[in-house]
Amino acid sequence: MTALADHVPTTAVNASPALQVDGLTVDIRTIAGTVRAVNDVSFAAHRGETLALLGESGCGKSMTATALVGLLEPVAEVVAGSARLDDVDLLAADKNTRRKLAGTELAIVFQDALTALNPLYTVGTQLAEPFRIHHGMSAKEAKRKAVDLMARVGIPQPESRLNAYPHQFSGGMRQRLLIAMAVALNPSVLIADEPTTALDVTVQAQIMALLRDLRTEFNMAVILITHDLALVAEEADRVAVMYAGNIVETGSVSDVFADPRHPYTKGLLNSVPVNAVRGEELKSIGGAPPDLHSIPPGCVYQARCPLAREICTTTRPTLRSVSDGRKAACHFPEEVPNV
Repeated sequence: MTALADHVPTTAVNASPALQVDGLTVDIRTIAGTVRAVNDVSFAAHRGETLALLGESGCGKSMTATALVGLLEPVAEVVAGSARLDDVDLLAADKNTRRKLAGTELAIVFQDALTALNPLYTVGTQLAEPFRIHHGMSAKEAKRKAVDLMARVGIPQPESRLNAYPHQFSGGMRQRLLIAMAVALNPSVLIADEPTTALDVTVQAQIMALLRDLRTEFNMAVILITHDLALVAEEADRVAVMYAGNIVETGSVSDVFADPRHPYTKGLLNSVPVNAVRGEELKSIGGAPPDLHSIPPGCVYQARCPLAREICTTTRPTLRSVSDGRKAACHFPEEVPNV
């Protein structure tokens, strides 16, 4: 557990957040009824730092991201909350306002680059588009900017590859192209949704190093969505741990990983085979996440929690301060270190 917290980056962070999310709540309409995929999620992202949204698949991380950028499927809708970016509430803004902010203030990098890039257009055309739409550049000027961007993110021979199509690039190069498109207009906030999925370890390291350099160069706030604990330890400054659509713990990565105050966070960290011994059984979190159609009235983690008591079945714990800069949604945070 402590090994994961050994190499946490430290960055200078501006006092006021670039993005302030309060009470974000998203419902999804299904045949079996409406489910709450994201419940009362709040966090702040500051320029110059990386905030990780951490949790297992289905916990609401990507749903939070798509709600913020306005790309929810028709069956999903934001039913409560606010997300203030440059004095604009993204969740209440009309389409024209969102379109003006897309790329210039808020950008996203998706995990599947081949799907995110349009296969019918050259990468040069796609990279040049933001400059033509938002800055009114001529085609020639925009293409020149596209070449500069490709060079900046490490695409070799950008001039000759400007007219290539997405399928003609490797997975790592396509991911670099997505990042280039995202940072083209110097956004305040960059959301990276599992940006290294399906890439080999070496390419993953290169992509994260690129994001780190661009964050520093453009003084962006980066929101890193991942289930990878090691990636969070290496790249993030602060972490918000999500479970069943709720944030259950927040704080600096070094504090949370060294001394977790929610049983779910503790369980995740204990599951990492840092000190595994051949022949011994690996630790894991027992049970499974709750069905979103039937979330219990008390704590969302009660069925898997070793600390669960009667109050946990009736009263949902709120995300409250447990120490300076730390919050946890647990009735017994002081007992978690002993679990």
